[in-house]
Formats: sequence, structure tokens, C-alpha cells
Amino acid sequence: MTHPPAASGPAPRDDGHAERILAIRRSNSYRQSHLDPDFMGRVELRPVRLQLELLKPELIMQEQGVESTVVVFGGTRVVEREDAERRLQAAQDALAKHPNDAKFVRAVRIAENVLRKAHFYEEAREFARLVSSECQIGQRCDYVVCTGGGPGIMEAANRGAFDVGAKSIGLNITLPFEQEPNSFISPELCFEFKYFAIRKMHFLMRAKAMVAFPGGFGTMDELFEALTLIQTRRMQPIPVVLFGRDYWRRIVDWELFVEEGTISPQDLDLIKYAETAQECWQIIQDFWRQAPPERLPRGQ
Repeated sequence: MTHPPAASGPAPRDDGHAERILAIRRSNSYRQSHLDPDFMGRVELRPVRLQLELLKPELIMQEQGVESTVVVFGGTRVVEREDAERRLQAAQDALAKHPNDAKFVRAVRIAENVLRKAHFYEEAREFARLVSSECQIGQRCDYVVCTGGGPGIMEAANRGAFDVGAKSIGLNITLPFEQEPNSFISPELCFEFKYFAIRKMHFLMRAKAMVAFPGGFGTMDELFEALTLIQTRRMQPIPVVLFGRDYWRRIVDWELFVEEGTISPQDLDLIKYAETAQECWQIIQDFWRQAPPERLPRGQ
């Protein structure tokens, strides 16, 4: 008995094969985990996201040769003089149309105060120029200016480094309202964070100084975070310089903390004041000339 020859090639597929394969490829379960945004965004993956957010900037800064940073904080609403003058003029024009409205009277008063702080923008820019030109020579990346990446004082500091062709860092944060980093940050050192806690760690992990210009809640948050870590010896002491003694002494009654018994008198020694870029840089240099060898980590 003879048999017909076996058919060559794969057996013919039924008509639904292509559609079934397409459905499989479209399924979330078929995506590789790290390429699946829905999976990576799950609540259960928060510990992984925290780890990645800590690791990515760390690796990039190592690759870019960033040895240490000087962190500059300050208000987003402290702007260049020309901008502040335009805002004051707009507020005055609005008040002229509504001379008896307390809201417009207050707006003019606020605009006048913003104009009085405009010189801090240029001082922040000059400070960053000074530090960056002295500390980024050749392949050396020490005292790299690091900001929160936004406008105002942060823009001024990144801009100062940009002026002298130096690198600077911007640690931006995702917020509910639209925000973008200022354009003076080095593109290879501009990061966007989801978690404030990890962003705080990166501010301090390489910091050899913190300079706080007049600012609001965000500036206060970072300032007191650093002071607490230094006070409790969770990090090595670094110079903390407040720019503009008059502003800071009116905003925070430091002596009252002591009088109320909530901090020790020596805790006030953690704070220095500066009025000019050169004075601020001198305070930082003097601190490190006298500082003992490091024994504690910069950030926890």
C-alpha cells in the first residue's frame, strides 16, 4: 500500500491566527516590565520608582565628573530689575484705575518689595560666575552650582555658570501646574523628579555649601532640612549662608528660638550671613580651610 507524499512546509493556519497574535502583542501583559508605563506606574512599584529616581541622577553625575556641589536656593519671584520695574508699573497702572481698592494697593506694595530685592538676582548670578570660574577648570567639576531648576534666583544661579561656560545642575520637580526648567541649566545635568524626598537627597549628597537667598516656602523647607541634618549630626557640617541679613532676620526670629529654649545658643553658629557674592564665596572658602576631615555622609 502506498501513502501520499507528506506536505512540505508548515501546516496552513486558520483564518484567526493573525488577529490572535495581534491581540497578544497589544496586551499589557506582553510588554517587558521596564517598557510598560502602566506597570511602572502602579502603587506597588513605588519602591522601585524611588530607587530608580535615586540611582539615575547619581550615575549621570558620576559620568559627568561632578565631585561636589554648592546648592543655591531662593524665590522664584525674585526677578531681574527690568522685569520687576515692569511689574511695578503694571501694578501702579491698575491702582490708578481702582484707587480705593485695597487689593490693588497691596499689589503695588508687593511689587515695590519685589523691586527692592531685584539686586539679589544679579548677586546670585555673580556668585555662580565666581564659583564656577574658579572651581571648574579643565576636567575638574568641584562646587558645581546646583539649583531647583526653576525661575527667579534659581535661574540667576544657573545663568551665572552658563555665562562662564561652566556646568550647572537643575533638580526640577513635577508639579500639578505647568512648569519647565530654566534654559541655563546644562542639558546633561537637568533632572526632573517625581518625589520631593529623593530630590532633597540629591541636593545634599554632594553639597559642600548651601546658599539661601530670600524666598518662600520652598526655600524655607530646604533650609530647615539642611539645618536639622547638621544639628542632629546626620550629615557632615557644611556652611549655610543666608543672603540678605535684613530679610532673614525679619522673616525668622532666630534669637527667639534660643530664648524659647527650643534650640541651643550654639545652633545659631550654623548660620552665616552675606550681602555680596564675593563675601559669600569667602565664607565658604574659609569654612573648608578650617574644617576637620569629613567623618559623616553629606546626605541621608
